[in-house]
Amino acid sequence: MASPATATASLCCRLVRLPLLVPYARRRSPLSTRCSAAQSPDAVDREYADLNLRPLYPNEPTEPPEWKEVFEDPLLPLMVDIGCGSGRFLIWLAKNSGERRNYLGLEIRQKLVERSQFWVTELGLRNVYFMFANATVSFNQIVSSYPGPLSLVSILCPDPHFKKRHHKRRVLQSQLVDSITNNLCLGGRVLLQSDVLEVAADMRERFDEYSDVFEHVDCIDKDLRCDNEGWLLDNPMGIRTEREVHAELEGATIYRRMYQKTRVVSH
Repeated sequence: MASPATATASLCCRLVRLPLLVPYARRRSPLSTRCSAAQSPDAVDREYADLNLRPLYPNEPTEPPEWKEVFEDPLLPLMVDIGCGSGRFLIWLAKNSGERRNYLGLEIRQKLVERSQFWVTELGLRNVYFMFANATVSFNQIVSSYPGPLSLVSILCPDPHFKKRHHKRRVLQSQLVDSITNNLCLGGRVLLQSDVLEVAADMRERFDEYSDVFEHVDCIDKDLRCDNEGWLLDNPMGIRTEREVHAELEGATIYRRMYQKTRVVSH
């Protein structure tokens, strides 16, 4: 029979060793799960494939509309607002702007598009139209089919996607910059705007790289004033976007940059 001292020592050893085993087992489980997930990244999609769920955002190019059906005069210059949100900004321009122009809003939230188009119908407007489309993949296919000139493109306060790994989700990627550059008419303009300096600077940098095609408007139109950093001091559109209203009420600065196409160079 073991002495009390021996039994106590044996029990202490077991108590000391036991916690060493438990954390080890716990550490292995997440690693094993991550490895399994990495080996089968589409396993969940396959599991629920029979639901045939549509993606939240359209990943395939959206077909252009029949322009003569959506605009009274499809030969007028066209303004495209990318990420038009609720559509109030474009509807106001379509109703109140003195320029003879058509307005097209592209938005990836379908319910907003449906509501915007409802308002257009209610107001009886024939110079503004909204589409459910992912501009990154659809801009070129839609706009290149328009029979009139593309005179203005606006990207106003887009989703900032702050995390670095999500930057690829930002709307203004190289593919879209190329599409805008190639489709914009000579003398056409691009308006960029954000209340987040990092986002505004990123968009600005992408268009600054096309200095063989674009000039900043303050070099052309001296009535458009800029600060020392080259940001427009005033809103050139005559009406603020909804995000712009909220941001300025919160005391935020709005960073704007506008470019004009002065040369025809294919990218």
